[in-house]
Amino acid sequence: MDKRYMALGTSMLVLRLLKDQSMYGYQIIRELEQQSQMVFRLQEGTLYPVLHSLEQQGAVTSFQKTAENGRMRKYYQITPDGQKLLEEKNQEWKTYEKAVNQVMGGVLFGQ
Repeated sequence: MDKRYMALGTSMLVLRLLKDQSMYGYQIIRELEQQSQMVFRLQEGTLYPVLHSLEQQGAVTSFQKTAENGRMRKYYQITPDGQKLLEEKNQEWKTYEKAVNQVMGGVLFGQ
């Protein structure tokens, strides 16, 4: 998949994953790959700037926690502002998806 398309929705996808549970970086990468059937494959160098930007916006917070293997990991969790941002991005995505499908002559989703 063209990486330019992925860049448009990365923060939305990360927020969506964090809506269900707090996760650490590598876990986010693996979960995104698994849920997208390997269509979305992020590198750490792509993910962490997105997480830091979301943190600066107040959409996520982070905390340290000891993992099962005894190592400290930095976990990220969505905030109420992040929930609101996710809803906004989801609405934007639906508008975009509908417009693309109309132009391409495809079936409109959600009807």
